[in-house]
Amino acid sequence: MGLLLPACAAFADPELPVRLDDRSVSLEWADMQSGRYSTEVELAPGVLLIGDATQPAKPLAPYRRQPLASGSAYRFEVPAPGRYRLIVETGESPSLRLLPIKEKPAAPAVVACQPWNGEAVEVAVGEVFADGTLLRDGYSGQTARVENGRIRMTPAAGSDGLLLLERADSDAQPAGRDWRNATVYFVITDRFANGDPSNDNSYGRQPDGQQEIGTFHGGDLEGLTARLDYIDALGVDTLWISAPYEQIHGWVGGGDKGDFRHYAYHGYYALDYTQLDANMGEEDDLRELIAQAHARGIRVLFDVVMNHPGYSTLADMQTFDFGGLRDGMAQYLPEQWTRWQPESFENLHAYHNLIDYQHPDWADWWGKEWVRAGIGDYDQPPSVVVDPVKGLLAFLPDFKTESEAHVGLPVFLQHKQPTRAVAREDYRVRDYLIEWLTFWVREFGVDGFRADTVRHVEPEAWAELRAAADKARAEWSAAHPDDPLAGQPFWMVGEVFGHGPEPSLYQDNGFDALINFAFQDEVALPASECLARAETSYQHYAGLLARNAGHNFMSYASSHDTALFSDKAADSLARQRGLAAALLLAPGAVQIFYGDESARPFGPSGSDPFQGTRSSMDWSRHEMPEVAALIEHWRRIGQFRSRHPAIGAGEHRPLSKQPYAFARVKGDDRVIVVQAGGDDALNR
Repeated sequence: MGLLLPACAAFADPELPVRLDDRSVSLEWADMQSGRYSTEVELAPGVLLIGDATQPAKPLAPYRRQPLASGSAYRFEVPAPGRYRLIVETGESPSLRLLPIKEKPAAPAVVACQPWNGEAVEVAVGEVFADGTLLRDGYSGQTARVENGRIRMTPAAGSDGLLLLERADSDAQPAGRDWRNATVYFVITDRFANGDPSNDNSYGRQPDGQQEIGTFHGGDLEGLTARLDYIDALGVDTLWISAPYEQIHGWVGGGDKGDFRHYAYHGYYALDYTQLDANMGEEDDLRELIAQAHARGIRVLFDVVMNHPGYSTLADMQTFDFGGLRDGMAQYLPEQWTRWQPESFENLHAYHNLIDYQHPDWADWWGKEWVRAGIGDYDQPPSVVVDPVKGLLAFLPDFKTESEAHVGLPVFLQHKQPTRAVAREDYRVRDYLIEWLTFWVREFGVDGFRADTVRHVEPEAWAELRAAADKARAEWSAAHPDDPLAGQPFWMVGEVFGHGPEPSLYQDNGFDALINFAFQDEVALPASECLARAETSYQHYAGLLARNAGHNFMSYASSHDTALFSDKAADSLARQRGLAAALLLAPGAVQIFYGDESARPFGPSGSDPFQGTRSSMDWSRHEMPEVAALIEHWRRIGQFRSRHPAIGAGEHRPLSKQPYAFARVKGDDRVIVVQAGGDDALNR
């Protein structure tokens, strides 16, 4: 059967054949606007065929716009029951998109929390531990035996009524590893610890002498290595660091108002993927960090970006001789262009007025074969809302990772020194990026990637990156057989903005897990008051893991580009303590953002609300008694999680509402978590 697309929306709905396992699917179309139609359909697991059944069917990638014409045919394997939206656009460039519709779990019943009154707690544990079993509270170390299927114990002072029950003989770390129980510590390296002040102002970067919102603060790999024991004590087994490869040297105007200099301290404005940024230190510093982390059983993840490089800046235009100024504008620039200052009536965005963005020498930058940028004769990109893959994010140049064209090196990289970038025959844009990113795996032993802006790169590019990273990891392991983590598989987690804990087809394209945005949005704040408020989500998360083999996700409460929990919780140390339990006892992998454990305060932000989430770690705060007690609270719960794969990967069994208690069971690994207090309504 063929397909018919109306030339004008006024004539008829699309006649688009759709079949699920050879059964016709009936569609009811809604007219979204002229030439656009939408329908929602409930699908069971199976093979969905869209279009002309007489033609070979191409794989259909969710979310992506696919061309649609006579003879088009697409195939999609529905992984689980669910609702989907199909959007068809007619007109000059007919297309279709298939969008999974996220189903939110039912809203949990409101739980009124009350504090623990300091008394002993008795709870039934018989379905998990047999009579006579000696149990230990992992928080306080006290022990008690199970009698008549019950145990009675008094939570430790300062525990917030928590009992972390485990067999008294379960001291050893688990053999092997289950990534569903990973505890990931995310560090923006520049904002963490300064090990070598001599590299603070590399490439002529300078502090602004004001609030230092977007400047480099001095943190480096040497400083991070010196703090590994601190990180290890939190029960962390994975360290995610901001991209340390070379960033743009200069700054752009920060925020909507251009009220601060915004440098690439966070690692998202790449200049040369093959070199370590000098602010981060020397390559030997990276080797030492990874060696010391591996000696502690800690994996190291690099943040990686394939969607875009960094902006052009005055500093880089001058250093690498690309782009051009408007006629007569050179007189308004100092000898070092990066030191330009706006007039009193201008803001820092005004430097764009000096630049001729149609100058032919923009060909000497990345080049139109490499990126869409809307300057010179580069391709004008579409809106990212219209095309998530080819659009610009925050006006950053967009890599043509979808292009099959063979390209040479960008002109500026041909002349840059030092660089490891080498021209390759028959390389596409994505081939260069993949070679450059996996170099750090092959040469330094990087254990995994956290991939940025996953939605904005075609899935097949991620799949190719993963395949190359696996190969590079195997080569590194073979060359370093004595490393404690040699032979361990590569791991890749992705950021699909707004994604929840549900399975996703991204995980069929190289990803072991995706970041779970739902935890911050739905769980973190309420559950920081009492754990009972997490019960509905805990059941949902553990159920997803149990029903989907190999599935994983990574929950977080604070992030560099969403919110800082301490700010949302109004700097309440009590809520920060509650967060430790809510996050570290959650099913699936979890991510601590540096300073979650010490209530790191929100910093200066200017007109960019996210900059304050990236404040520097203030180590002097750790000497304050109340902050030291908070950190110790996180350590005890984190170390309990690290001993028990069942916490992240096990079956979740609710045991009691008052006191609130649940078990997690994975094979022989069994734990029970109890929190006294709980729902005040149950006490009446």
